Amino acid sequence: MRQHGRYPYSAIVQRPVWDWPGGRRLAVHISVNLEVFPFAEGLGVPLANPLPEPDVLNFSWRDWGNRVGVWNLLEALDEHRLPTAALLNTAIYDLCAPVAEAFRVRGDEVVGHGRSNAERQSGMAEPEEAAMILACRERIAREEGRAPRGWLSPWVAETHATPDLLAEAGFDYVMDWAHDDQPTLLATRSGRSLVAVPYARPNNDLPALHGAKWPPSVWADTVLDQFEEMLRLSARRPLVFNLSLHPFLVGWPFRLRHLRRVLARLDAAREQVWLCRPREIASHARAVLEAPVA
Repeated sequence: MRQHGRYPYSAIVQRPVWDWPGGRRLAVHISVNLEVFPFAEGLGVPLANPLPEPDVLNFSWRDWGNRVGVWNLLEALDEHRLPTAALLNTAIYDLCAPVAEAFRVRGDEVVGHGRSNAERQSGMAEPEEAAMILACRERIAREEGRAPRGWLSPWVAETHATPDLLAEAGFDYVMDWAHDDQPTLLATRSGRSLVAVPYARPNNDLPALHGAKWPPSVWADTVLDQFEEMLRLSARRPLVFNLSLHPFLVGWPFRLRHLRRVLARLDAAREQVWLCRPREIASHARAVLEAPVA
């Protein structure tokens, strides 16, 4: 049976138990996907039934996310003083720079997320993919004053070489792999490991609100159930809870109203959990996972 060779099997109940900073056992990170799409070409989330190009309805609903939705979302996040990570297409800097600036002002982490979600790196040859990853890293470093440490592939779509290329480009962690509720180390051909930070889950907003077509109230209830049960389980072992948000989905008032219930619960739990950003999770986990065995 073909295997990826990135990590070995490990049962979560058989691992050493350790803590996040402050003695917490549940790390919580919120990630906002900042994405742009060219008009009438390339891939794009079909929020309505796809039409022949130019598909004005689907393009404009996605564009609404950067013109209106993200600002609604930021107001809700600011109300509860919640840290976030911006999973950023670098084309954001060219097409809607105030969006990037708003997250910069908040002090949020910027995570590499390709040039645009109109393309998938899984369809690229290795030299093209390597050049794209490096160009995105350099652009973010130029705009933000420091290079990004993390990466989420557009559409969470990798090639067989993606972890190798990320490590070689200087990235510390990746958010594509959905195999665990704790960070794990991914082996790469350079010998430098890459931390896999948990991110992609069935109750994230895109698979739930768009893919499964859950009503906003059901989605919010499910996210809260996920949080409460992970908080209970974290008494036994360290875990990572994440909230993935797309402004063109959750920025709509009828969804934002229910998201606010989730944000209020996270705010109220700040004495019980570690509210943080993915880079902090990766740094702490690497120190633990690479520590010499006593």
